[in-house]
Amino acid sequence: MAFPYSEMVTEWNGAKVHISEYEPKQPQLEPKPTTSDAQGLQFARPDRTEPPVLILLQPNPFQTIKYAGNTYINVYSQDHGRSTGDIVRFRGPTSPTGFLNVPTFDGVSDISNASGFTITVGKINSSGIVGDPLNYYYFQSSDTATTGNINGGGNGCTAGPVNLQA
Repeated sequence: MAFPYSEMVTEWNGAKVHISEYEPKQPQLEPKPTTSDAQGLQFARPDRTEPPVLILLQPNPFQTIKYAGNTYINVYSQDHGRSTGDIVRFRGPTSPTGFLNVPTFDGVSDISNASGFTITVGKINSSGIVGDPLNYYYFQSSDTATTGNINGGGNGCTAGPVNLQA
């Protein structure tokens, strides 16, 4: 369409349009400058370091493995988040007077050792092959398993630090 030159205006992008077709520039195309966030608290408290806690294990979480003349105990603990070299103490179900020992199974009775065990992440099999580091870790028992590949421990077993803190 042709319009008289005197009725033409220039838009923000340089286009010459009729006064009836004029569109101003959208405010979103030129955002206002933002300022930085306010300063933090002057005497803020640091984050608290959480003490290690007991983790309730699934029923019968332990499995005996006989490999190279040694007895290893696989422990199933889903997404355990532990590292090789961590020291873990296992406790049996609770009672009114404290914790019971983990029940003996397959000739292994030392799982409730008060000193705990140094663990290795993964699940060891009777061939010495280690897999599934996400859900398993294992330790060497001083007892000798009778047959191996036996699950046990019962219900209510926990894994946690050697010493519990309030």
